Parts: sequence; C-alpha cells; structure tokens
Amino acid sequence: MPSPRIVVYSTAMCPYCVRAKSLLHGKAVKYEEIRVDLDREKMLEMIQRSNRRTVPQIFIDDFHVGGFDDMAQLEAYGELDPLLGLEPHNDEAAFAHSADASEDGPT
Repeated sequence: MPSPRIVVYSTAMCPYCVRAKSLLHGKAVKYEEIRVDLDREKMLEMIQRSNRRTVPQIFIDDFHVGGFDDMAQLEAYGELDPLLGLEPHNDEAAFAHSADASEDGPT
C-alpha cells in the first residue's frame, strides 16, 4: 500500500505549525510543507482547499484534517495512524492481542 501524500500549509512564525510538523516527524512520515507566507498563490490555494485562513492546514491525500488541534484529536482517538497508513501503536496492538487471548481462554 503506497504512503499517503501529506501536505502541511504553514508559515514561519506559527507554533501550531511547529507542533503539527513535530507530530508527523515523530511518526517518521514524509510530508510536504508549503509555506504560504512566501507565496500568495499557495495561500489562495490553501484557502480554496480548506475554506480556512489559519495555519497550519493539513491534508492527508484529499482528506482535510484541519489544523493542529484537529490532528491531535485524531491522534488521541487512535484515528491518525490509519490515515497515515501506519500500524496501530504497540500498546493498542498488545491490548487487542490480550483481548483476543482472553476471549479464547476457558471460562
């Protein structure tokens, strides 16, 4: 399965952009950063795609994640990794495995 295309529209002086990129970096996924403060056309493109004027605006393929808070919420609910094409966290996999084992055991 090919990796999804991840695009982060950002500016130089944006702490939420830094957080978004840090989260993606921690997951070891490649992303394209588009600096809208350097290119007015890219700013207009971001607004057209997202219907928002704030940064960051994050897209995974054609799915509009939203900003950093939206991405952090997906992460908190365990919904970000599947969008990124990643396996579940080890603790989630271990939980699923232990749940399966307990269901198969004697009652």
